[in-house]
Amino acid sequence: MACNLNVEVIINEHSVFKKKSLIGYVKDELLKRTVLRLGSKITTFELEALQENVEAIFICELGRENNSFEFSGDGSTVNVSDVDLCIHIYRLNREGAVAESIGGDEGETTAATHYMLPATSFHGLWESLIFDSDIKTDLLQYARAMLYLSKCGVNSQLISCNRVVLLHGPPGTGKTSLCKALAQKISVRMADIYSQAVLVEINSHGLFSRFFSESGKLVSRLFSKFAEMAADPRTLVFILVDEVESLAHSRASFTGNEPSDAIRVVNALLTHLDMLKEHCNVMILTTSNITGAIDIAFVDRADIKAFIPQPSPFAIYSIYHSCLEELLRVGVIIGTCPDKMKDRKKFLDVQSETSKHLGIGNTEIPLIELARESEGLTGRSLRKVPLRVLSTQLVPEKVIRLEEFIAAMLTVVKQMKSEQLEINKNNQ
Repeated sequence: MACNLNVEVIINEHSVFKKKSLIGYVKDELLKRTVLRLGSKITTFELEALQENVEAIFICELGRENNSFEFSGDGSTVNVSDVDLCIHIYRLNREGAVAESIGGDEGETTAATHYMLPATSFHGLWESLIFDSDIKTDLLQYARAMLYLSKCGVNSQLISCNRVVLLHGPPGTGKTSLCKALAQKISVRMADIYSQAVLVEINSHGLFSRFFSESGKLVSRLFSKFAEMAADPRTLVFILVDEVESLAHSRASFTGNEPSDAIRVVNALLTHLDMLKEHCNVMILTTSNITGAIDIAFVDRADIKAFIPQPSPFAIYSIYHSCLEELLRVGVIIGTCPDKMKDRKKFLDVQSETSKHLGIGNTEIPLIELARESEGLTGRSLRKVPLRVLSTQLVPEKVIRLEEFIAAMLTVVKQMKSEQLEINKNNQ
């Protein structure tokens, strides 16, 4: 049995072609190419219909017979004749975020932010996220399975499915970005079932900062609005609660002096989560840096509880490699980026090699050494390194060689780690 190759196609905003017709043209275009590279982007087309209607074709992941995925970005190639093309046509929404205000006795505050999916602001986010585990694979599979079971009308009393995801781990590891990217990816993959999708990001800190005394009521009011949105079965609704411990703080940790409204907030949240189970088109995505502070009843409701750790040197290497490829692509630096190492064992073996292998023009070893030195920095910090190099170490307008840039990155990383040590020392 042939494997499925997922292909995502972005059409331009002026396209009036029917999806079914475009899918046929895309298949014809790809069949002419014989071999496709996973993770590649195609922007030039032979067929006139695609030239006029399509912005880009993305060759994504390959589905195996056991339902696992080999994710995009590794450069592997597949023969078109050996796979079944699963083509997803979509148009990016360019409207941007829309703030939703909610009123209390003391006035109004921004309670949430809405994004119509798939959104331009999230385009490419999924591919930019690099983790050591198969967390992206697992989450996509889990999410699709949860929505599928709900769509089939499975009795939740027999098979528990709350459609709640909890990502936890240190700050800056990509939890919130992964939630947004997951919502975007699912909105594309399930476009045949849901005609529109929306991501609603709750501003939990805003609710508490101004309206603590009535925040329980505001949570109920806000979730009632979500239920109204979900009343349309053609709309897929994602609700993102960043730092969920703000709304679901452990009631067991409250003392007798704690405001009763804090407990009401948790109760309101749990009640509305249970009510939203009735809507098969709703998924709750949550993150936390402090899992010990979350109420156990909320944790128990999460179908998926995934830990997102700091990146290992191998993941850091992949992150830096993507940064350098982009800087080379736009001409900020010059040189030839070494082929990305895909084998973790080979990466570890190279790490143990001695300095005699550090030859002039050799960029692979310095890049690996840079990744080793960067261990302990968050994914968020790692992607800031190139900007800091250009603002403090090198002059952007001058010709910068790749080797020179990597050396400057090492200097910046050492500075950043020293600064972090000072911050940690002052916080003790």
